[in-house]
Amino acid sequence: MNAEIVAIGSELLLGQIVDTNSAWMAQRLAAVGMNLYYKTIVGDNPERMLETITAAMERSDVVITSGGIGPTQDDLTREIVAKASSRELVMDPELLAQIEARFRRRGFIMTENNDRQAYIPEGSIPVENPNGTAPSFIVEDPRAVVICLPGVPFEMKWLFDNEVIPYLREKFDLSEAIYSRVLKVADMGESGVDDLVGHLIANSNNPTVGVLAHPGQVDVRISAKAASEGEADALIAPLEKEVRSLLGDYVFATGEQTMQDVVGELLRSKDLTVASFEGLTGGLVAQHLQEADGLRFLQGTVGQQESTLRAVLAVNGGIDEKAVSATDPETLTGRLAAAVRSGAGADLGLAVLSLPDSGAPAGGSSSSNSENLRAGNTYIAVADSQGISRRVYNFAGPGLPDRTRASLHALDLLRVSILES
Repeated sequence: MNAEIVAIGSELLLGQIVDTNSAWMAQRLAAVGMNLYYKTIVGDNPERMLETITAAMERSDVVITSGGIGPTQDDLTREIVAKASSRELVMDPELLAQIEARFRRRGFIMTENNDRQAYIPEGSIPVENPNGTAPSFIVEDPRAVVICLPGVPFEMKWLFDNEVIPYLREKFDLSEAIYSRVLKVADMGESGVDDLVGHLIANSNNPTVGVLAHPGQVDVRISAKAASEGEADALIAPLEKEVRSLLGDYVFATGEQTMQDVVGELLRSKDLTVASFEGLTGGLVAQHLQEADGLRFLQGTVGQQESTLRAVLAVNGGIDEKAVSATDPETLTGRLAAAVRSGAGADLGLAVLSLPDSGAPAGGSSSSNSENLRAGNTYIAVADSQGISRRVYNFAGPGLPDRTRASLHALDLLRVSILES
């Protein structure tokens, strides 16, 4: 069965409220095996609401609305759904009694405008809302089932789990669910991942394959619809094997596992310790290493001033003026990694040195560019007893996206270095 969500409220279009309801409902629908093909936001405008809800009823089996069933004049969902389904609005005495009782229990005076919440499309199924004054209702139209829920999140969630899901299971005899496995990829961009697994995305049916990019990480999602998790696993396994064979060691984790989790497990399994130096990442690398395993993270140095670089290098055989002023930043980063390793007495040293290009950040001045992206180069090195491993990336911004990329790439080089040691 195919579902569609229509979130209603001009405040959503104005950006005054973020539509978290739709994302939450999407997860719940997947859990019961119902496909979700459309999510729409529409403001409190009767013409556009009617157009949107009517279109949804024409193309989807189930339409779920959130918002617009309160007592105010801009709560129009009842009227619009009645019009879309060619029904009259009628007073439901039981719903009115429930609303009145709720006001009495809470010691509030019920104003006349609350009466309109007891009006629902004729012939629809009333659904009591024990957490608020706006009852829900279900319209079973020949084209689609329309389920109208309040927009208040805690009211909507209770009704969805306790009323909507049981109704959908019984109405449509839902016996399957959608299960997903996420493979996390580092040190490869979205286009690179697509180049290798794009044919699986284009040709997969059940399971399906999708790609989602994050700063420094790409997720490959494999989803299967099945009657049980075991059946889904059996469907996913061959495709997962193929994806892993195509992406190799670029896959660093699965599911909820993070890069920090992976690095922490490797440090413990190999009985290793680590120290770090970082510049523009501003302590983010140290934070991740602390999360990986605080007992095996011996020391973190943060700062990119020349005095800081000299102080770090001084630990590793004296102040090296030439190294600090050298035009070869790869060599400098390797020496910094070796220096923090030696100074802390750690098994591994990790260094991240970012050198932005001169001039304004990409996209304008830093004051007008909230992400503070910037061209340049970021150099990463890992030093161990065998030598030094290095990587270079062509970004060097002090904003969170570039710092996130740099820190994740740094931990990934540490991961690969441990695996290859």
